[in-house]
Amino acid sequence: MRIAIAAGAVDADGVTFVTEAERLGADSVWTAEAWGYDALTPLAFLAARTSRIRLATGIAQLGARTPAMLAMSAMSMQALSQGRFILGLGTSGPQVMEGWHGVRFASPLTTTRETIEIVRKVARGERLVHDGVVYRLPLPDSAGRGLRPMVPPSSVPIYIAALGPRNLELTGELADGWLANAFMPETASAFLEPLGRGAARAGRTPADLDIVVPVAVELTDDEEDAARRHARGYAFTIGAMGSRDRNFYKAAFERQGYGDDVRVVQELWLDGRREEAADRVPLDIGRRTNLLGPRDLVRERLRLYKAVGVTTLQAKLAGDLDERLATLARLIELCAEAGA
Repeated sequence: MRIAIAAGAVDADGVTFVTEAERLGADSVWTAEAWGYDALTPLAFLAARTSRIRLATGIAQLGARTPAMLAMSAMSMQALSQGRFILGLGTSGPQVMEGWHGVRFASPLTTTRETIEIVRKVARGERLVHDGVVYRLPLPDSAGRGLRPMVPPSSVPIYIAALGPRNLELTGELADGWLANAFMPETASAFLEPLGRGAARAGRTPADLDIVVPVAVELTDDEEDAARRHARGYAFTIGAMGSRDRNFYKAAFERQGYGDDVRVVQELWLDGRREEAADRVPLDIGRRTNLLGPRDLVRERLRLYKAVGVTTLQAKLAGDLDERLATLARLIELCAEAGA
């Protein structure tokens, strides 16, 4: 099981963290975008400062760029990094896409499928002609032409951040990897069953995908305190990252057996009772979605992640530079000790 890191890498401290993480043996670094820094530019800078660690967007927002622009950026990154780039994609949500980018959040599944098809067609060096529902290239009744890329073909691994069953099926069918947010190994079947259905359509299994699970990592003797802090943090995710009727994280926790709890959390949050909402998040949500506690407990949980098929853990680390690097070093050691 590989250990990855989440990092912003937009200042000297962030860049040093990544270069030192590479030295320690981290497999990949993942950069995110919301409504601040973008995910691709920091990776281009890191490509010049590193030599081995893989460079991944976690995630680039679908709809923020045309599929052809995504393909161009991905191919540029592959050339700059000598083949170390991973294109992680996700649909984000209506608040960000419609409020920040001014792009309608419509047909997210079709948008995902067609974007993958277009990016791969461009990366293979084929003429870009696509007669889809969301994207029609060239535009009909236009002066547009079906063009071939001006650069050599390249391989672009595509990972999808998916939470809902239909998106999981699409990921299993088409993607090279899956970004597994809100994932608990105890209830992994809620995700792996639809992922497996999609994979079967392509003649494969979930074992053919790189399953990447983001986890906060805290090595501490006070596991309950850490679990409580992380559980409270999910109040924002459950209450604010989506509308009352459409919150992908809330739905994911419902499918894992926490329906009554997360519905109350959402109602409290939307009513403005945010401290009560944070108090209402079950402790197990904080505990089971992360790696928290003393070394022996974390070692056992590493074995559990491995047993359910997780292939990469994306570590989210807190503290100053030295603290983050020390925790990363211990995590890599524990993974080896666990035989994961």
